[in-house]
Amino acid sequence: MARIFITGSSAGLGQLAAKSLISQGHRVLLHARNQNRKQDTLESVQDAEDVLIGDLSSIEETKHLAEKVMALGTFDAIIHNAGVYRTDQEKILTVNTLAPYILTCLIEKPKRLIYLSSGSHKHGSPSLERIKSGKGVSYSDSKFHDLMLAKAVARKWPDVYSNAVDPGWVPTKMGGRGAPDDLDKGYETQVWLAVSDDEKAKVSGRYFYHKKEANYQSKADDTELQDKFMDVCEHATGVHFPE
Repeated sequence: MARIFITGSSAGLGQLAAKSLISQGHRVLLHARNQNRKQDTLESVQDAEDVLIGDLSSIEETKHLAEKVMALGTFDAIIHNAGVYRTDQEKILTVNTLAPYILTCLIEKPKRLIYLSSGSHKHGSPSLERIKSGKGVSYSDSKFHDLMLAKAVARKWPDVYSNAVDPGWVPTKMGGRGAPDDLDKGYETQVWLAVSDDEKAKVSGRYFYHKKEANYQSKADDTELQDKFMDVCEHATGVHFPE
């Protein structure tokens, strides 16, 4: 039995992944943005270990969330599922890029880390100037950042399986009702990477789509760019990555 923490798990793919993991007998700690969402989540996922509150659009609240997670002990896997799409660029940067960086740095490293990226990362810019200015970061940029973070962590923490996932364009609140991809396949890869003993899942620094390694923007493999990205995130958040 594994113990897993999932961010952004009050609804959508995060909650579906949680329900799947719980049905397999695993212990799952969930996360919601506020008290109202926590209550709704507890009613929807009654067998969850608990639901922690933290608004990831606030750097300070994200740091406090990390403290709450640390107070509850260690985890076998963490799924960085939380993300925003149709909102202002500052919030996209804080939630999609900086929050997973902060939580990765401040929570004791688990055995497995899964970061939610997107096929749109291929249109993301490798320029880090937008992070430095705090403006102009698009959703595609942030999903490229998540892929780069997964790869940087895989390189810096060789004892951890760290991977990125494209869940596809699925019919969730974020994706919209007309999204063409399979909803179940949208969360199955995260679950598989979190707990499976399949040798294909026990790898690191990879990018997956529907349980298979997929093509990605090759600039994410640039180790010098990865290091600069980590430095820029440290400067933006005041949080140092523990190598």
